Amino acid sequence: MYNYYFAIATQNFLINEEPLEEILRERTLYYDSIKKNIDFWFVTETNFLDFSCINNFKYNSAKSYAAIVSSDPKFIQWLKLRIGFVATGHFKSASLFMV
Repeated sequence: MYNYYFAIATQNFLINEEPLEEILRERTLYYDSIKKNIDFWFVTETNFLDFSCINNFKYNSAKSYAAIVSSDPKFIQWLKLRIGFVATGHFKSASLFMV
């Protein structure tokens, strides 16, 4: 089983209100500089997540959600501190996460 961690918020918040593109671009450059493979993904289809298991998260079916998924829990923790208004959680999968 593979462990994955995520930060989730509305698509509007992550795409329009936060400099997420810049944050992920900087993280990609950092990974390149230390020769680390990319282990995070930005996803707009979040139906694979069980929203009822996310602490401090109120699902609203009228809104669209997006998530940053990673195999690195420290990266998701850092994102939570950096962005602030996101919920975090984790899940296990029998397969590698790919988009």
